[in-house]
Amino acid sequence: MLVLGVTLAVLLAIANKFLFVYEDPRIDEVDSALPHANCGACGEAGCRVFAEKLIAGAVSPAQCTVNAPENNAAIANFLGVDLGDQEKRVARLACAGGNHVAYMRAQYSGLQSCRGAAMVGGGGKGCAWGCLGMGDCKDVCEFGAISMDKNGLPVVDVTKCTACGDCVDVCPKQLFGLHPISHQLWVACKNLHHGNEAEAECGVACTACERCANDSPEGLITIRDNLAIIDYSKNSLASKVSIQRCPTGAIVWLDDKGNIEKGQKAKAVIRKQALPVVGHA
Repeated sequence: MLVLGVTLAVLLAIANKFLFVYEDPRIDEVDSALPHANCGACGEAGCRVFAEKLIAGAVSPAQCTVNAPENNAAIANFLGVDLGDQEKRVARLACAGGNHVAYMRAQYSGLQSCRGAAMVGGGGKGCAWGCLGMGDCKDVCEFGAISMDKNGLPVVDVTKCTACGDCVDVCPKQLFGLHPISHQLWVACKNLHHGNEAEAECGVACTACERCANDSPEGLITIRDNLAIIDYSKNSLASKVSIQRCPTGAIVWLDDKGNIEKGQKAKAVIRKQALPVVGHA
């Protein structure tokens, strides 16, 4: 038994020598300086993977938008690399149809979840593309960046949003998108109906009137499937001119704090209370 034990110990020692995989000790140092939210905002599977890629020079410290700026600066100084320049991205909601402007055509009763409601006749909202307002996005956000307003719409706090993408994944209507903060021109709608048909379901729906496209530099905004689409490759051409004649206020301008500005011709929303649930005639 003694001989067998010694033999196995020798074999293990030899195996350890030949199978040993070197790991740069700096990985642990960098990993400890990361927030360990493992949110994917940097584009990697987790903080450990991000740390490994930092050591390899494949990413820059600034790509971690969750980390405190001073921590990213410390990582850059430790590694002797540039901090990098990563524009902040935030979640944007392509819907402004709260319960005071958008009709419910059926009363949903069941699991209080947007995903659950969407599986039952689409959730009951007249606009098949509209937010159901049950807060799945709020519940899944680990950073407290989403709250629900009094009209049942998610509100994103851009100071807390890390662009982790959890709200994008959980929304059954696919209403969230991750955008650089410089994308200030925004279409707060996904309704594909035209004109009066769209507005009959939601007072702030895009009606495909084409005013925004006509008032904008060529190619910045096009109308596709009855919805205004912004070409963000031409974002440098964007200005508030595009929103001024929108009759419903479906296309808006967002400042760097997420505050919404509508155009001069947008009709005022007077109603404060939820609309009644009405069936189709």
